[in-house]
Order: sequence, then structure tokens, then C-alpha cells
Amino acid sequence: MINLKFVGEALRRYDFSFFVISLMIFSVGILNLYSATHGSAANPHAGVYKMQLIYFTFSLVVGLFVSFIDVKTIYRYAYVLYFFNIFLLILVFILGDVGMGARRWIAFGPVRIQPSELMKISVVIALARWFTRNNPDREMGFKEVLIPFIIALVPALLIIVEPDLGTGLLILLIFFVIAFYRNLKWKTIAIIGVFALISGSLMYNFGLREYQKKRIVTFINPDADARGSGYNAIQSKISIGSGRFLGKGYLKSSQASLNYLPENHTDFVFSVFNEEHGFLGALVLIGLYLTLLIRMVWLSQAVSKVFQSIAVIGIMSIYFWHTFVNMGMVMGVMPIVGLPLPLMSYGGSSLLTFGIACGLATTISNTRNLF
Repeated sequence: MINLKFVGEALRRYDFSFFVISLMIFSVGILNLYSATHGSAANPHAGVYKMQLIYFTFSLVVGLFVSFIDVKTIYRYAYVLYFFNIFLLILVFILGDVGMGARRWIAFGPVRIQPSELMKISVVIALARWFTRNNPDREMGFKEVLIPFIIALVPALLIIVEPDLGTGLLILLIFFVIAFYRNLKWKTIAIIGVFALISGSLMYNFGLREYQKKRIVTFINPDADARGSGYNAIQSKISIGSGRFLGKGYLKSSQASLNYLPENHTDFVFSVFNEEHGFLGALVLIGLYLTLLIRMVWLSQAVSKVFQSIAVIGIMSIYFWHTFVNMGMVMGVMPIVGLPLPLMSYGGSSLLTFGIACGLATTISNTRNLF
């Protein structure tokens, strides 16, 4: 027999807010994805919105499952998940599928998984556990953050070598947000900043491939190669600018329907959305993201456990950097690095990551409601 009283109590303290906001963003995203790819039967991406619905349904189920996992269990297996994900990243170099010039996916029959996406969650909970066990009351110096920096650096380097520069750098940004949240000394911040500048210079000269260097040059002056490396950035800004205040209307994006804007179903979905819904529509969408981010910041202060607080801040940083970088790059204020817009861009692994992230935030919030 089902204990209706227990079920009722569980539902009463269940925090639906993260899933509701995510569903609202995804609903906007699936309509936008249909608009971006419906224009021509010759479009190789026509119909991807159907797969996106399947991906989202699976991600939602996984996220709901995660939302019922006890936080203590997540804490207990944080390092196990981290090292398992490291193993998957190494496996990519041996058995990985190549797509768009990069080896990032592992195929399991018809299903392809991108371990670098799931690594974001693994790094967050691994860092949360480390800082929980090593939680100084004083400000932290460089020695105190060396080990957590290595925890983030190892997967970041493996991902950058794939190559996936954007996701690799995002892993390091997640570390910096969590470390800063744990009260870094300003001297330590300065040391990290200098290290980042030196590393960036060395990476640019000796580590980046030619197309990656071109992206940086294109960011500074896209008109220098308007028909080549600067084409995407220019077409994206044209798309956003032509939307003006109210937009052209749904299904009326000329940049998408005429295929002037490449990757309009992944990296540049925000450009299509701006063209059709204008500045006003963009404000509404940004408002939804801000609501989700603010809710997570609030939750990080509402919980009583250090692990939970750090984990929520880490999850928030995943959403924030994805949103900030993607919107920035399509508007031409940041280099194009290929980070998807959360719950808007096409991609199964990306949706799965955000589904798990949503489930983690929910289970942490549900734990808060126990007391």
C-alpha cells in the first residue's frame, strides 16, 4: 500500500521552482529551434526540434530522479563520480567519435555522450566536497587552493586538448567562482590573475590551433576576414540588430530561413531569437535566466550545510557562464568559443547536464525544507 500521507508530505516540501523556470526557458527554446530550422527542406538541421524534445524528456526524467537522491549520497560519491568522468575523458582519446574537427564524443550504439559536459557537474561536487572537508575560517592563500585548482585543471586540460577550448576554460571559471565564494585573499586573486595572463599568453603562442587564434583575431576585428573567420560574428550582429525593439515576428527570421547564419540551432540560437522578438523579447528571456540565477544564489544562503551551499554556487556558475559567454559572443563582445545557451541550444549532452544540475539544486532545496 502507498502511504498517501508520506507522498503528500514529500510533495509539500518539494521545490518545483527550478524545474518550472527551466521548463519555461525550454518552451521558448523549442519554439525558437523550430523557427531556426524550419525554413527549407534542404536545411540539414530541419526537424532537429523533434530530437530536442526527446533529449529534454530524457533529461527531465534524469533530473527528477536526481532530485530524490539524498544529498549525503551525493557527497559520499563525489570523488567517485569525478574520477569516473576523468576516465571517460581519457576514453574519448581512445574510442571517441570525431565531429566538426574535434574528438569529444563517446558512442554507445546510436547514442553519443559528451563527457566534457557532464564533467562540469563532477567538478562542482568534487570541489564542494574538498572545500567542505578543508574549510578554513580564515581567508585562503594560494597553498589552500592549490589542490582544488588541480582538481579543476586536470579535466580542463583534457578537454582543451580534444580540442574544446570553451568548455575547458569554463571548468576553470567554475573553480574561480567557488574559490572566490570560499573567501580568497586578494593577494591570492592577484596571483591567480597573473598566472592566468602568463598561461593565456603561452597558450595563444604555443597551444592554440590556427582556427582558435583566428577566433580571437576575429573578435577584435571581424571585418578583417568578413567572408571567412569573421562571417559568423558579422551575420550574428546583423541578425540581432535587424530585430530592433519588437522583432520581426515568429518564423520571420531572414537570417535563419535563408541560411545566412551558420549554426543557428546551436551556438547562435540567441541571434535568431533576437531577430524575431527584438530587444523586448530578449529582456524577457534574460529575465527568466536571472530569476533562475537569483533563486540559486538565495538557496546558497538559505541552506545550513557548507557542502550544499558550495554545490549550489557551483551549479549557478555553470548556468551563469554559459549564458553570459553565449550571449556575449553572439553580440560580438566576446570571442566565439562554442558554448551552448542553457536549455535553448540544440544538444543532448548539454540538456542532460542542465537536467542533472536542476535536479541537484532541487534536492538541496528539498533538504532545506526538512527543517
